[in-house]
Amino acid sequence: MYIKVKVQAGAKREEVKKKSEDSYNISVREKAERNQANKRIVEIVASLFHVSTKSVRIINGHQSPSKLLSINLPEN
Repeated sequence: MYIKVKVQAGAKREEVKKKSEDSYNISVREKAERNQANKRIVEIVASLFHVSTKSVRIINGHQSPSKLLSINLPEN
């Protein structure tokens, strides 16, 4: 599964807003330095979809506020 995420790094508080079925706005407190914000985004998305952090990967947009993430969901 792929989702699009628009990130605001260095925000005062963390927020997750669902824009559509596969699009989210996420604010994180971590700064966009030394991959801190990206790591936190992966943690937030993993908890949102109830999967491990190893199941979430940033496919595109490592240095951009707009990111494409891949999520490996468990098969039922």
